[in-house]
Amino acid sequence: MFFRRAAPRGALCVLLAASAMTGAGAAETTALPPSPPPVRRAIRELWDTNPQVQAAEAMLRAARERTRGAARPVYNPSIQLEGENADVDRRTAGASLTLDLFGKRRARVGEGDANVRLQQATYVLARRDAALDWLKAWSGAILAREQSELGRRRLELMRRFDELAAQRLKVGDVSSPERDLAGLALGEAQMQQASLDAQRADALATLASLGGDPNGDLPALTHDLPPETASVSAVPVDERPELIRAGAEQARAEAAVVVADRARRPDPTVSLAGGSVRSGPRTDRVIGVSVSIPLPVLDNGRYAVSAARAEADAAFASHRAAMLRSEARLKQARATYDAMRAASEGFRRGRTGAFDERARLLDRLWQAGEISTSDYLVQLKQSLDTALSGIALENQTWRAWFDYLAAAGRLTEWVDGSLKDSSP
Repeated sequence: MFFRRAAPRGALCVLLAASAMTGAGAAETTALPPSPPPVRRAIRELWDTNPQVQAAEAMLRAARERTRGAARPVYNPSIQLEGENADVDRRTAGASLTLDLFGKRRARVGEGDANVRLQQATYVLARRDAALDWLKAWSGAILAREQSELGRRRLELMRRFDELAAQRLKVGDVSSPERDLAGLALGEAQMQQASLDAQRADALATLASLGGDPNGDLPALTHDLPPETASVSAVPVDERPELIRAGAEQARAEAAVVVADRARRPDPTVSLAGGSVRSGPRTDRVIGVSVSIPLPVLDNGRYAVSAARAEADAAFASHRAAMLRSEARLKQARATYDAMRAASEGFRRGRTGAFDERARLLDRLWQAGEISTSDYLVQLKQSLDTALSGIALENQTWRAWFDYLAAAGRLTEWVDGSLKDSSP
């Protein structure tokens, strides 16, 4: 089993078993386990309800509609009716149309297509970020619950210890300072438990803000650690969501330069009019044709073109900066995850027993008089702090794993169940 399920609808768990990568089979190319179906369903539900994803989807629809509009002719025809009663009665009707001779519509369609690609990349990135935030918040909520439960066991132990110390003080087995020490330990445990409960409430609130169900039963994470980074290689830098979006932004900015350049070129307007002119008893038919063209004298549009080119240069620089950030983020995510995973493995190997077992042993030694009250409290606190640190380290390891999948451009593939082992 990859994970333990303890929840109905919406229950989510994450596990990636690394056991297939050990031993002689490590050199073989095998498929990593995809995201469990509950995770896949929950994240897809999240994508349907998350406000950021919905906003990105709406912007994508808007971009597509603008592109459809850009494909329509740039200019609409106009009609003109004239009438005059004087020495000469004139009745004419005409129509005019500005001709797109320099490809303004084609340039607008190119910019619209580039904007659609930009919004599509933004939408994909929003889905990736929503899934990443949710997975990290979910694992944090799971492990915050475990910390809170461990803290409650400590509180029960301190209450029992305080009661036993009071009883032993009456019969003279412990001194008054030792009895006070037990009471102080209970007070400290109560304060620390309040802090752990607050951390759990904060984690559940974060999960709820992303679309999770904080009131539902959440499944526990697997006891197995995620696989090593060597089992999942990063996609090429240009294929990562951030770089796809930066490239689309650059393409849109370059298309805007073409639009600005076409806009500065004046198009002629052709008019055709016809009617009748009556002067006395004589009525004549008239037909007129005219051509007009704006003179780009006061504003030739060169500043708009220069501004668009500057924005394209900025988009090019942003693309390069995004590439550098992506590479740096990947290195940082890989190093962080490798360090967290190595520390988690070392912590697991170095464990000498469960917290409950050590607590029972210490209790027997104290009641037998083999250790003092202060030694009991010091060792129990050290044992508990170690257990809590182990849970916090496990949380950091899972968060670092999700960050590495995102930095490597593989998180959405893992959610969709298409992530494959890419180890050599």
